[in-house]
Amino acid sequence: MATLEITDLHVTVETENGPREILSGVDLTVKQGETHAIMGPNGSGKTTLAYSIAGHPKYTVTGGTVTLDGEDVLAMSVDERARAGLFLAMQYPVEIPGVSISNFLRTSATAVRGEAPKLRTWVKEVKEAMSGLQMDPSFAERNVNEGFSGGEKKRHEILQMELLKPKIAILDETDSGLDVDALRVVSEGVNRVRGTGEVGTLLITHYTRILRYIKPDYVHVFAAGKIVKSGGPELADELENEGYEKYVKGGAAA
Repeated sequence: MATLEITDLHVTVETENGPREILSGVDLTVKQGETHAIMGPNGSGKTTLAYSIAGHPKYTVTGGTVTLDGEDVLAMSVDERARAGLFLAMQYPVEIPGVSISNFLRTSATAVRGEAPKLRTWVKEVKEAMSGLQMDPSFAERNVNEGFSGGEKKRHEILQMELLKPKIAILDETDSGLDVDALRVVSEGVNRVRGTGEVGTLLITHYTRILRYIKPDYVHVFAAGKIVKSGGPELADELENEGYEKYVKGGAAA
């Protein structure tokens, strides 16, 4: 069973006034087949956690460990992390002019799988995944994220997730910028991947609306750079009703 284990993770970012600590001791374990929702206000460090796991150079790990199946993730390059089975769906996916989605997806799958997928089966795989996300086949010939709407970008992220079949998928505010219909379609895509039981999902969000479609096993409240409360799905209901204020005050005091 694939396991992502984060222990006492501390992360800083450079500012005009020198390094500033963003993560101040994160502990979290995500196992294959589990879905964990991380909820918290803006500036609490949720996205920093996602990017630090993925290896973004902006963030410096100053303490703690991150392992995937016992292997040291922090010692891996970004592409090694992807090949090991980590996947990040970004809140703001970047444009890649001149690279078509079809080429991008097949190149990515080749890197992750260690060999190029057979063309006939690959084309069928892509078409089925695109159909499930209600994406027109012509979408595959567009340049990656170039001129995409918010909904198109998020569908493309989940399309990658379906095709690359990671061990651990980190979804950073996948609901951001989606209308009701797009949220439903994207959530259904996430649920198809979850339904295989082969991926652990770390879902980062501000709001509970996506949790009406994607039911988490665990909910964690993030404040002041760490997890300050963990529970089941009922914790999301509490946050919907009461907000983050008491946790933000408690996290700051700690």
